[in-house]
Amino acid sequence: MIDKKPEQAPPISLEFLRTHSLFGGLGDGPLTRIRSLLTRKRFPKGAEIVREGECGGSLYMIWKGSAEVWKENPKDPQKLPVRLALLKEGDSFGEMELIDIQPVVATVRAREDTTVLILSNGDLYRIEQDDLPTFTMIIMNLAREISRRLRVMDTLAAQSLFRKSG
Repeated sequence: MIDKKPEQAPPISLEFLRTHSLFGGLGDGPLTRIRSLLTRKRFPKGAEIVREGECGGSLYMIWKGSAEVWKENPKDPQKLPVRLALLKEGDSFGEMELIDIQPVVATVRAREDTTVLILSNGDLYRIEQDDLPTFTMIIMNLAREISRRLRVMDTLAAQSLFRKSG
């Protein structure tokens, strides 16, 4: 009988990391170091990747698959949650929790079998200790990404106010 070894997951390519806004402007050396810090975790369809209110502290990048972001109604927890976003390969979530280590603000659920790459706050701290220029670039990229998202939310909030007052 042939002893089969478990199938090895393909390596995370530097090209994949380069496409992520968090790692923009980084060369092969820093990307290789970051790749060694990333944890890979697989979630079956329907599984919660993170749950609203749980302790945060990590950034998640969708490597394979897709996910949905759901938010509970803070005024009436008995009502069904609302879907805020659909995430696809290359998208990320948890940027705020990576920085402020506060509870997760929404539930993210796998729409299909999904593999995520996780960068923890501890990993980010190791980058800071080992390579300050890379850490600075990541923080600047993170600030740009959070700023882009805030602009979108500001626009949506303004549209909502104008509809109510019109």
